[in-house]
Amino acid sequence: MTMALRTAGLAKRFGALSALDGVDLAIPTGARHALIGPNGAGKTTLINVLTGALVPSAGDVYLGDERITSLAQHARARRGLTRTHQVTSLFPGLTVLESVALAILEREGLGGSWWRPVASYRAQLDEARALLATLHLESDADCRASELAYGRRRLLEIALGLASRPRILLLDEPAAGIPAEESVEILGVIASLPADVTVLFIEHDMGLVFRFAERITVLVAGRVLAEGTPAEISADARVREVYLGSAHG
Repeated sequence: MTMALRTAGLAKRFGALSALDGVDLAIPTGARHALIGPNGAGKTTLINVLTGALVPSAGDVYLGDERITSLAQHARARRGLTRTHQVTSLFPGLTVLESVALAILEREGLGGSWWRPVASYRAQLDEARALLATLHLESDADCRASELAYGRRRLLEIALGLASRPRILLLDEPAAGIPAEESVEILGVIASLPADVTVLFIEHDMGLVFRFAERITVLVAGRVLAEGTPAEISADARVREVYLGSAHG
């Protein structure tokens, strides 16, 4: 099985605080992998180390067979490791279609020529429309980003991430703050992304995690407590004690 992303002995310390302690993670190509754990477990720290936003105190990160521990964020992004943008990074004055087309132009090194009429970028607009259809956003193509409901903005974030044609997509709580019915739609869209896109996501809603993740890693106090299928994690007494409680009893 080919690994898209893995870590070896990954550690991150902030003074006397050990946020990550010897994390070994192996995510196969095409996986839909969830990262769960209580608050303060180190989940977001791990994502930040994977993307290069934080430098590890020890250990290594590998993208495929390449050791990328010392690579800067932009270099990792060029190699296909993409993290979704925050809502505040959206261009509120652009339409949804224009936003995704601009992201595609940036990928192709043409972002600086955005002054030309939008209609002149036919190939990029066609790709943007196809991507919006994949994410069920085609009905919002002509809406400005500022006009979108929060759940639709989260889908637009994912569309912008996918516009870079990532090998690996990292999502930090994609369903946070979204009504339950919209959360199911968003996670369903993520689960149905092309098989060559590997997805690692943090999510606190265990109903969504157990419904959409193929495998789950449980992080507690900066260490991997358990990893397995949703059924295995649900049945794990250690996980039930420290995190799940009786919710999945």
